[in-house]
Amino acid sequence: MTNPRIIALQPQEDYTLLLHFDNEEWRTFDVKPFLSKGIFRALQDMSVFSAVEPFLGSIRWSNGADFCPDMLYLDSKIL
Repeated sequence: MTNPRIIALQPQEDYTLLLHFDNEEWRTFDVKPFLSKGIFRALQDMSVFSAVEPFLGSIRWSNGADFCPDMLYLDSKIL
């Protein structure tokens, strides 16, 4: 059994993501702990962070930063 996949998302001004999964759940994922690490540093720029897009059941940014869809589901908080 696989975890649900992302079908839509909304970036928030506090560096969290509001994620809509294909099981109809809405969850929030905090990106702040990653903003000082490697490729994720670019996301400190809110214009870059806000340009996140859903991609193949997960998410990605134009600089190549992404997260595993399972991690997004398991480490997010249900609303």
